[in-house]
Amino acid sequence: MKNTILIIAMVFLFLSCNDVQNTNDKTKSHETIYNLPYHSIELNDLDVFEKTSSNWKVVEEVKLDQFNENVFDVMEGLGVLVNLSDDKNKSHLITTFDHGDIELEFDVMMPKESNSGVYFQGRYEVQLFDSWGQNVPSHSDMGGIYERWDERREDGEKGFEGHSPKINAAKSPGLWQHVKIIFHAPKFDSSGKKIKNANFEEVWLNGELVQKNVDVTGPTRSGIADDEVEMAPLMIQGDHGQVAFKNLRYKLYDSNRIFTSKLSVREYDYKGVQIPNLDSLQPLRVLQTDSISSSIIKENRVFRLLDYKGTLIVPESGDYLFDARLHSAGALLIIQNDTVINRNRAYELDDTNTGLVNLTKGEVPFQFIYNKSNQWTLGFQLNYEGPGIQYQSLSSPESLIFEKSNEDNQVVIEVDNEVVMQRGFLMFTGNKRTHCIAVGTPEKTHYSYDLAAGSLLAAWNGPFYDVTEMWYNRGIEQLGKPLGFTMWFAGEPQFSALETDNSDWPAHDYEVSPQNYDGYELDTNGFPIFLRKVSGVQIKDKFVPTETGRGLERTINTKGDSQIWHKIGEGNSIKKITDDTYRIDGTNYFVQVLGDGFAPIIRKKGEKEEMLVKLSTDKQSLQYRIIW
Repeated sequence: MKNTILIIAMVFLFLSCNDVQNTNDKTKSHETIYNLPYHSIELNDLDVFEKTSSNWKVVEEVKLDQFNENVFDVMEGLGVLVNLSDDKNKSHLITTFDHGDIELEFDVMMPKESNSGVYFQGRYEVQLFDSWGQNVPSHSDMGGIYERWDERREDGEKGFEGHSPKINAAKSPGLWQHVKIIFHAPKFDSSGKKIKNANFEEVWLNGELVQKNVDVTGPTRSGIADDEVEMAPLMIQGDHGQVAFKNLRYKLYDSNRIFTSKLSVREYDYKGVQIPNLDSLQPLRVLQTDSISSSIIKENRVFRLLDYKGTLIVPESGDYLFDARLHSAGALLIIQNDTVINRNRAYELDDTNTGLVNLTKGEVPFQFIYNKSNQWTLGFQLNYEGPGIQYQSLSSPESLIFEKSNEDNQVVIEVDNEVVMQRGFLMFTGNKRTHCIAVGTPEKTHYSYDLAAGSLLAAWNGPFYDVTEMWYNRGIEQLGKPLGFTMWFAGEPQFSALETDNSDWPAHDYEVSPQNYDGYELDTNGFPIFLRKVSGVQIKDKFVPTETGRGLERTINTKGDSQIWHKIGEGNSIKKITDDTYRIDGTNYFVQVLGDGFAPIIRKKGEKEEMLVKLSTDKQSLQYRIIW
């Protein structure tokens, strides 16, 4: 009987995989799609904006010395929007299109002490400001929602309802910073009475969520109007200082959503990572339900399989993107006989699979199978977005049980007056790095180092380290997580012997034990000095926080008769800002080389640029700062 079931399951999987292949061939490339396309604002000219003064220009590139004057050095061309305001020319920039609910993303560069803002519907401002080094951010700092203003109030109370960002995630002046904002316009009834305030659902700055579900009861200070409307243009402030933008894109949303109907679920007692032919199993129970949720599984530490069947009520014809977020589980989503999501095995924490399908307005049948193949974990989320429909969950909120459990039982390592080190695993760009050490400092600038690769993985400021997934509930995933505003680096090996300065940088197998790693020793202040050997050269590698701002100072000492290379960094592009300072775009940080004798080379490899320096036998100590 077991063999028969196995054969049937294999046939089922084969057919399902064929469905996935056929569907994907029609709708998308084999590359995973994580979101539906945005509408890009092409910066070839200013046609998407109303006529303005000469302070606004389209250029190819901007550069800025972080340590000196707050004036851009620009290169003529296309692709970057820059405000070069002065006392005479300082007009705002207003789009020719109106918006209601909108998701907006862009990259922005702030000069030193500069000030600007993006006004949604020309009325509600998200602040853009040079807030680098600000310990406690206010509503007027980067990512803040600016205050409202009423001259009729008493002095000291005229400004009100400003919202500070949760943390200061602002980077150094002269660096590109990424902003993502989801805004909901105020809503009105048929008589024109406001029934819902404007709302900032999310404001993200450099990968950190700095605002969440903030209502704004009326226009903030210095908008283009004091009334509130359903539709109005975006405005970028131009009268408070210079600022540059690139990669502007947006999505406009309406109130449509997918509904489910005729929904039933079968619950099975099943143990296995492969989803079987369900006709071979006897369900524990069959229920009619009004929601998709893992919470119908009432027992703890059991293996279960849920089979949901029903109808999707599709509001508009077009492309729909679905994703399933699971915790060590499998899933299958079938819509109109098309396999949209096929996760038919056990997966790592928070692993997500997506599927694109074209749907016609009306009712379509669907089936969703959730395979709880790990008795220790429970929880899933089934999400989607569609034409004019914001990314949202098709499953109920209580279905994502494991996320709530982590919040309720969080275990955090704090740093007081001494350096703290914690070995463990770290999730890095979707892969688990297994030989990592997190180093926390009293200066509140922390970092994670990959002992296998000899590479800096991440650096962050603020609280130190979340070890919940290492220590709580027997540490199933065994992952540490940086807390606070985190910078992620390339993560590749940073030391190698190369035949020529154009030789490819060697690949590395991160699953193996560290090669040529000799442990670490501590300096007099408790900072680790990492020891390794490459091609007969002994390497000592040390990081300490910089004295001011966000940064690490790295010192590399070598001893040996051979020449080896050190990869300082890589990015989409690497720009020389001053004689000793370079901006690495993509990850977006500065490198400042200290002392004489080292001349970094910048080379193009594939779609990336790399910054290398030769560690020679006659100059055996390299020192540089990483600033973000």
